[in-house]
Amino acid sequence: MEVNFMIKRETYLNEIKNFMNKPVIKVITGMRRSGKSMILKLISQELLELGVNKNNIIYINFESLMFAELTEFKKLYEYIMEKSKEREGRVYILLDEIQEVKHWEKSINSLMVDLDCDIYITGSNANLLSSELATYIAGRYVEIKIYPLSFKEYIEFAKVENPDKILSNDEYFSQYLQFGGLPGIHNFNYDKNNIYQYLSDIYNSVLLKDVIARNNIRDIELLERIVLYIFDNIGNTFSAKNISDFLKSQGRKLSRETVYNYLKALENAYIISKVQRYDIKGKAILETQEKFYLTDLGLRHAKLGYRANDIAGYLENIVYLELLRRKYTVNIGKLQTKEIDFIGTLRDEKLYIQVTYLLASPETMEREFFPLKNIKDNYPKYVLSMDNLESYNIEGIKREKIIDFLLTNEKY
Repeated sequence: MEVNFMIKRETYLNEIKNFMNKPVIKVITGMRRSGKSMILKLISQELLELGVNKNNIIYINFESLMFAELTEFKKLYEYIMEKSKEREGRVYILLDEIQEVKHWEKSINSLMVDLDCDIYITGSNANLLSSELATYIAGRYVEIKIYPLSFKEYIEFAKVENPDKILSNDEYFSQYLQFGGLPGIHNFNYDKNNIYQYLSDIYNSVLLKDVIARNNIRDIELLERIVLYIFDNIGNTFSAKNISDFLKSQGRKLSRETVYNYLKALENAYIISKVQRYDIKGKAILETQEKFYLTDLGLRHAKLGYRANDIAGYLENIVYLELLRRKYTVNIGKLQTKEIDFIGTLRDEKLYIQVTYLLASPETMEREFFPLKNIKDNYPKYVLSMDNLESYNIEGIKREKIIDFLLTNEKY
């Protein structure tokens, strides 16, 4: 596999390096075009730098017609075993978009048994790690979730792609809000029309390949109405009933069960991400009124346009994704009648976050700080906003600019 200069996504690469040459399958998951193929190429580059013979690296991209005959698990197994005869020592197997191979887990399981190998696979559907798969490789895989570029990564990519026009962090953030974080947008010279055309094509591709075809959905127009409803309600609590009622108001009927099935299909394709509410006082997950956020805001803007009035929801979405990148499990907090935007849990640590656009009035200050003041534990609490003010504390609650929060590596 030819490897040209690439920007290293160090966070993911370092995580994967911890498992190199360990007897576990490295399963790299995430939405299409979020950078999984790039990660595989970085792994290949890393292996070469460690002294692995390039002939011992077998790379297959199942989106290429070159490997179309290998989408049957027995043929894939036979192909790799035959290729491995020509190699001496351990073979490194890199398989891109493995879900295109029917019963792929059978070939992977056999390769682990029959060959001295180290296996890395990518997939664009959460069903990769279904119970059926677990039967074959239970306890022998580790999942690495890939997200679109963080804001820090976005700046890094922008500076490499456009070194003659270095912007301020505020200017980069304005771009990030509008274009999202899919790595491919940096190929279009930050031209809004070209980027949104590119993102619209990705949206159509993901919807067709990973939602419609994989779930045998026939009413495509109805599915898209649900997607656009979610796109238009970032940060709002709602339920399947809300969506069902909305569709009914438009003259379309759809049962709540079918709505749930569509939502699950969209989650499995990594288009949306569900966040459940957590009752802080009762210490229990609530089963109603969840929120959905998007894996990439750029897809939303490509379909509905960027609306400055909706910035509060966009900011929430960006902070939510950042918490996921930092390995937090995220919930919405409920404290009696008040809501905390995010509770992040990482092993035995927690943090609480309120996100707002501007702290422009005493009423806004009260609304954002008051719920956090009523949480009586000693975990960190933050109010994040876009105000150009120095960070400060109010009763132990730290006010910080969102951009600063996104750019720091500090453990919260």
